[in-house]
Amino acid sequence: MKKTIYKILTFLFSALLLSACQSQKNVQKTTARQNKNVTHIYLIGDSTMADYTGDYEPGKDYMKVRYPITGWGQVFQPFFVKDSLAALRPGIKTDSVIVIDRAHGGRSTRTFFQEGRWRYVFEHLEPNDYVIMQFGHNDGSEKHTDRYINVQGYKEFLRLFVSQAKEKDANPVIVTPVARNYPWKDGKLQNVHGDYWQAALDIAKEMNVPYIDLNRLSMEYFTQKGQDYVTSHYFMNLPAGAYEAYPEGQKDNTHFQPEGAKVVASLVYKEFKNSTTTHKK
Repeated sequence: MKKTIYKILTFLFSALLLSACQSQKNVQKTTARQNKNVTHIYLIGDSTMADYTGDYEPGKDYMKVRYPITGWGQVFQPFFVKDSLAALRPGIKTDSVIVIDRAHGGRSTRTFFQEGRWRYVFEHLEPNDYVIMQFGHNDGSEKHTDRYINVQGYKEFLRLFVSQAKEKDANPVIVTPVARNYPWKDGKLQNVHGDYWQAALDIAKEMNVPYIDLNRLSMEYFTQKGQDYVTSHYFMNLPAGAYEAYPEGQKDNTHFQPEGAKVVASLVYKEFKNSTTTHKK
C-alpha cells in the first residue's frame, strides 16, 4: 500500500503543471536572493498559519474584508530581528532571516501538493533553508472530501515534503496542528485532531527531523489562560459592530485574532530556537 501511494505521489509531482501563486513575500524574497548571507524559512500549511496581508486575496483590502483574522505565520518574521540571530546558532549562521509564508486556507497535505504549492517551495529551496510544515486541520476533515486524506496518506505526504526538502539540503521541521478552542472538559482544553497529532510526531521521529508539538503546547497554554479569556482574546469570536469585515460579529474557534496569533508564533519560535541549537542533521 505504501509503495503504491508513493508511486502515485512521484507521478503526480512530475506531471503537475500548475503554477504556484505568487507569494506576498515575493519582493522580499527577490531582495533576499541578492544577498547570499540570508536564511529563508518557508512556512507551509493551512489557514491557522497563513499571512492574510499582501496578495493573499488579490484586489481585496485586508483591513476591510478580513481583519482581525491573523495566521501565526503572519507575525513570525519579527522574532528574527538581527540582534536575536546569535541565539539561533549553529542552526542559522547567516546575518539575516526572511520568513516566506506559503500557507493557505483550506489546504491539507494532499491539496497543498496537488495545487503546485509545494512545487513552488521545492524549486526555490536553497541549502540550509528551513521548511516548517503544519498540517492536520483539513487533512482530517472527512466531510470536506475535496481536502480530506486519511492518516496513512497524511503520513506519506509529510514523508514526501521531508525527503524532498532534504534533497535540496534544506532543513524540514514538522509541527503538529495547533489546537482549536474545543472541546473543553473540566477546565482543560482537549485534543481535537485525533490520530493526526501522533502521526506527525511519528514521521518526525521516523525520519529523524526536528518537530514542534504545537498541539500539546497550545492546549497547555490555552488551558493556563482559561476558556473565557482564550475565547474572547485569542480566537475569532467577535461582537457585532466591532470590525468592518464582520458587521454582524463572528463565532470562530479555529482562527486567531492578532493576540492569539502572536502567542502561537511565540510558542513556535521558542521550540524552533531549541531545535536549531540542539538537532543534528
